[in-house]
Amino acid sequence: MKLGLDGKTAVVTGASKGIGLAVARALREEGASVAAGALNGSDELASLTKDGQAVAVLGDLTTTAGCQALVDEAVDRFGGIDVLVNNVGGVRPRTQGFESVTDADWQWALEVNLLSAVRATRAALPHLIRAAPSTIVTICSVNASLPDPGVIDYSAAKAALRSFCKSLSKELGPAGVRVNTVSPGPVETALWLGPGGVADTLSQAQGVDARTIRDAAVADTPTRRFTHPDEVAQVVLLLASSAAGNITGTDILIDGGMVTTM
Repeated sequence: MKLGLDGKTAVVTGASKGIGLAVARALREEGASVAAGALNGSDELASLTKDGQAVAVLGDLTTTAGCQALVDEAVDRFGGIDVLVNNVGGVRPRTQGFESVTDADWQWALEVNLLSAVRATRAALPHLIRAAPSTIVTICSVNASLPDPGVIDYSAAKAALRSFCKSLSKELGPAGVRVNTVSPGPVETALWLGPGGVADTLSQAQGVDARTIRDAAVADTPTRRFTHPDEVAQVVLLLASSAAGNITGTDILIDGGMVTTM
């Protein structure tokens, strides 16, 4: 299938690794130019920029200034923006229960998982309207549908993120800007499986092997496996493309059947 992304310009936040890197790489393979934003660089991201059709922009994308700098670089380098992929996010398992979650913890979760997308969208929106038909695809989470006390602040922030994107889709539809979300379950990324990730944190708190935590996370799903980052990227590309030209306000679950409700 021809996705019609060749010659388009995409901004991807949180693009140094994991889902964001997979999305940036997939967009380049489809012929799009990519402005890849990240707090810190990576060898993989640097490699992606070698052909000159992708640029890495390092900065704090939880801030208004960081988001504006990324958008400005995309416009200066490539002339506009057709696609925005909001991917910045983070989770810190709350192993001591709700009462241990401080105001600072809540503020961190909201800044990283909600307000980063709000700020990037605000910065990119004038250019997306100018380029319409254009698209915003935001990485949400299965926890927006499955609130979990172990990640209570993350779940609340992701639910708010999904609501934000749904509301925005109604406002921007008449302007030709489609807004959708993708909600993965557990994905094979450092957020889940790396040092200090979810599996590592829970294994230390519970005194069990990290492999046990990993297996338990997907044991009750029909597929019984983690999602691969590239699988998320392919759904993002579809939603960003003209092949999904009348899809807006939709959330796509990639959870191996974890959510059992209709």
